[in-house]
Parts: sequence; structure tokens; C-alpha cells
Amino acid sequence: MSLMREAIGVLLAGGQGERLWPLTRDRAKPAVPFGGVYRIIDITLSNCINSDLRRVFVLTQYKALSLNRHVRRGWSPIMGLGDFIEVLPPQMRVSTNWYLGTADAVYQNIYSIGSERSNYTIVLSGDHIYKMNYQKMLQQHADAGADVTVATLEVEPEEAAQRFGVIETDEHWRIIGFEEKPAEPSRSHSNPTKVNASMGIYIFNTQLLIPILIADAEDPHSSHDFGRDILPKIISKYRVYAYNFVDENKTGPPYWRDVGTIDAYYEANMDLVSVSPVFNLYDKQWPLRTWQQQYPPAKFVFADPKRKGSALDSIVAGGSIVSGGRVKRSVLCYDVRVNSYCDVENTIIFNHVNIGRYSRIRNAIIDRHVILPERTEVGFDLEADRKRYTVTDSGVTIVVREESMLEEPE
Repeated sequence: MSLMREAIGVLLAGGQGERLWPLTRDRAKPAVPFGGVYRIIDITLSNCINSDLRRVFVLTQYKALSLNRHVRRGWSPIMGLGDFIEVLPPQMRVSTNWYLGTADAVYQNIYSIGSERSNYTIVLSGDHIYKMNYQKMLQQHADAGADVTVATLEVEPEEAAQRFGVIETDEHWRIIGFEEKPAEPSRSHSNPTKVNASMGIYIFNTQLLIPILIADAEDPHSSHDFGRDILPKIISKYRVYAYNFVDENKTGPPYWRDVGTIDAYYEANMDLVSVSPVFNLYDKQWPLRTWQQQYPPAKFVFADPKRKGSALDSIVAGGSIVSGGRVKRSVLCYDVRVNSYCDVENTIIFNHVNIGRYSRIRNAIIDRHVILPERTEVGFDLEADRKRYTVTDSGVTIVVREESMLEEPE
């Protein structure tokens, strides 16, 4: 029997997503569209299915309506007898608080975790872009006789400084030190030019996880976070190992992106549109799954040199019409219309957007249900953009509708 049949997954999808504002104004961070047809959470859930991890709790919290619908429509129906992908909203069975941290989120759901017979609990995050076989990590965990295993990624020291939790290991990959976002990270024992950064992925022996969470919940000085609180306390008491990330993407250097900020999210989407994309959506050996609305095929008109509808180095989802406009290095989600004489470049356009004639858009993210009038310009005068929209430090302009649309479909 596969080791994965003895494991359950707990996917943390409840973060407020403040750094992704305003894209998280009306939706949870893991529900933000990605790559034209996906949501961010689809990447981790696809990893689960491809790894044969078929019992997964999804812990939600803020603005989770569209996320709940997406998981229910796209993921719950594919599970077999005894398998599940189940959304768990905050139940406050063991606390009267909202989730206070990553460890507290899992602690508040210990009844659900304990009700499932499992030897292992795999804790995952719902806002990263990567391909990983959790079965390989679990196999190392079992072979090492580990109590806890932490997934790590080799990164440059300057990239890890004050940004990642950094892990120090011995030659057997047993963890002997941990620092949360240090200014001067410790180097990797296997590659002194790199450091081992925590990926926020943990495997616990379930019988150990529950008492650890209870002890942390009773500590008034804890911030109830796995990286900041749990890990430093347990490395000297238990057999805690690191698992060095093995990338299933197979198109170049290991690919892992934290899309928790607007700029990181924008860059991860732009990674998809090159001729040989850094992150491969088309790998049949590691399929990415989602739920898709039923739309007609994308369409491009006219065949007129002065008014040609074209999309180059771009992703265009179903229901979209490029009608006499020009699209370059962009991602168009469902039901987008780019009208005549428009120029759209280096832009992500969400569902149900209409770009009026003669508009020029570049280096932008256009949220759902936005209607841009004729001759709109975005991304050419950042000072003017800042008066109307949100503009990041790197110059990405985010356009959202003025009114909230909490109940309307995505």
C-alpha cells in the first residue's frame, strides 16, 4: 500500500492576502486567477493529486466564497470512495478567535484531523507556484525515522536574508538550527554558496503533531506560527529532518515562486508566456487541473492589415475575442474582449473585461468585470495612474472596479 494512503493533507488557504491588495479585496488569495484558466490554489491541489495525496482539508478564512465554490465544483467531484478534498471554514470549536497563525489554524481543526485515521499529516500552503511530489518527501520522512520533516529550497543568501526561515542541517540532513528571516543566513552544508530556505511545507507524525499544537496553543508568548514558534522548539527534542526540494517542472533550474505580493504574482504570470516557458503548463506527465466555466473557443478577427486581431507570445482563455486589436506578452482569462485598434502588452486581464477601442495598456493587471472606455491609457503615465489606480514600486498598475462584487461570479 502506498505511504500516501496513511497520510492526510492540511492546506492553509486562509491568509488575508494584504500584500496582494487590491486583488484580494473581494476574494481569498488562493482564489486569485493564475495562468488564464487556473486559480493559485490549483497548483498545490494538482501537486496533491499527482502525488497520490487524496485526503486533503482546505482551511479557509477571509473572503472565501469564490474559493469554496471553486473547490466544490472542480475538486470535490474527482475524489473516489474514502477520498476527499474538503473545505473547512473556521469553526471555533477549541477557540473563540480567528486563526492567529499557521499553527493555530491547524490546531483549531484538530478534531477533523484526529477523526481521520492517519500516521502522517502534511501541512501545505495555498499561495505558491511549484511542482513537487510530496510522496518522495514522505518516503524520505519514513526512511529516516523522522518525527518531522521540513521541505527546503536552496536559494541565494541575499535572497533569503530577512525574507525566509533558514535551516541548518548536518551531513545527514537532520536539522540542527533554524532562524526566522535572519540578516545573515547560515549556508547549506551541501552547497556553501547557497542557503536552505524553508518552503512552509511540513510532514508531522500525526500522533506527535496534536500534543505539539496543544502545547503551543497554551503558550501565551507564542505567535502560533510553524516557522517562528513550533520549529525552533522541537528541533532539539525530536528527530527533525530537511527534505531538499526536487522539482517536477523539469524545464530548467528548480522553480518555486511565492506569489504573495503583486510584483511576484505579476512576474510568475509573465513566466508563462515565453516561447519556452519557465513554468510549464503543458506537461502531460504532471497535469495541472482546475474547474473551468463553459465558454466558446477564443477568436481572433479581422484579417485586415490595418485592423488585425492578433495575440503573440500570449495565453488566451476561452470566450475571449481579440477583435482588431493587438495583444503581446499577455495573459487573457475567460470572456475578455479587446476591441479594434487597441494595444495590450505585458498585461494580465481577468475574466469579463472589455477594452474599448484605441486603448493602450501595458505593464498592468486588469481585474474582473472592468470596462475600459475608448482611448484609455494605462501604464504610460504612472503619476496619472497613481491618482486613479494602485501602482506597485516596480511600475505595475492594477485596475479594479470601484464597487465591490462579493456575490457576483468570477
